[in-house]
Amino acid sequence: MMTLTRFLPKGSLLLLTALVSVLAGLAPVSISFISKSAWARTVSPGGMPDAPASSVVVQLREVDLGFPVEATVEAVRQATVAAQIAGRVLEVRVDAGQRVKQGELLMRLDAREAAGSDASARATLEQARVAYERTRNLHARKFVSQAALDQAAAAWQAAQGMAASSGAGLSHGSVTAPFAGMVAQRHVEPGEMAAPGRPLVTVFDPKGLRVIASLPQYKLAELKKAGRARIEFPETGIWIDAVRVEILPTVDARSHTAMARLYLPENMEGVVPGAYARAHFTIGRAQKLTVPPVAVLRRGEVTAVYVLDEKGGARLRQVRLGEAVAGGELEVLAGINSGERVSLTPLKTGIELKAAPAAAAR
Repeated sequence: MMTLTRFLPKGSLLLLTALVSVLAGLAPVSISFISKSAWARTVSPGGMPDAPASSVVVQLREVDLGFPVEATVEAVRQATVAAQIAGRVLEVRVDAGQRVKQGELLMRLDAREAAGSDASARATLEQARVAYERTRNLHARKFVSQAALDQAAAAWQAAQGMAASSGAGLSHGSVTAPFAGMVAQRHVEPGEMAAPGRPLVTVFDPKGLRVIASLPQYKLAELKKAGRARIEFPETGIWIDAVRVEILPTVDARSHTAMARLYLPENMEGVVPGAYARAHFTIGRAQKLTVPPVAVLRRGEVTAVYVLDEKGGARLRQVRLGEAVAGGELEVLAGINSGERVSLTPLKTGIELKAAPAAAAR
């Protein structure tokens, strides 16, 4: 080796060294990396070693059989507040992510045109009231007919309606929150023109969330009988039991799927509307061999775990895994047997395996 390395360029020597190191980490070696004194501390009085905190025994356990479907988080209460009058946006008091109270002012629109219409309607109302009072007095003295009195009363009532309508239109210049919650999105900027029906602000209540999923028609009867489901958030690895499951009674004519709503517990942290989730509907129970995700080592297309023997030695063994089961663990299809112990810290175990030959050589 010394003769060969003398004629290798420096870059090739570094590449060769790195390749040997990688192959050493993936080779199925069996080397004890626990000292005799450390292993003695894990031995019980009966002579059998206790379970190290960094390992677990793989065993068959009864798990829920789930039917997974893609899902999306949405708020139970969400509203998009739209403009009800035409006018320029004068003031914006909120932005996305801000919490608001019910009735809190969100923005103000230019309502001068509505104010003019309201003033005209109130003047017409006052004129109609005076005309009705005059006609009523004349009718009491038999100077006008009943028809004239009825006409004056009708004019007064019409003026009252016009005044109420104009007053409501004037109040629409102040946009308020329909309920307490959080601003999801602001659709306009100060100075823009608002028209009736144009979205202004979207508000949702973060306390109540649910996920929606589409269920295939051929599975509806089975899933309705189950009535239970768990919700998985793949990015965080969190599994949550659905508080309530609703399957809508209609089926979409194009996709032949039914909408399902799975309600989450209140005040969920880190979950927002629009987030991706996976719903697992429980359709039965079965015995499966599972392993914690932290024990799995992935290197490219290789999926493996470190299996520990009775003497504390570790061997890297390739495994074939299935889908995640309820609780977040992974189903083991092949590679390890029930009763074998695997390391929960594969990176640390691999580093100690590489360091063991060097320590033995010294």
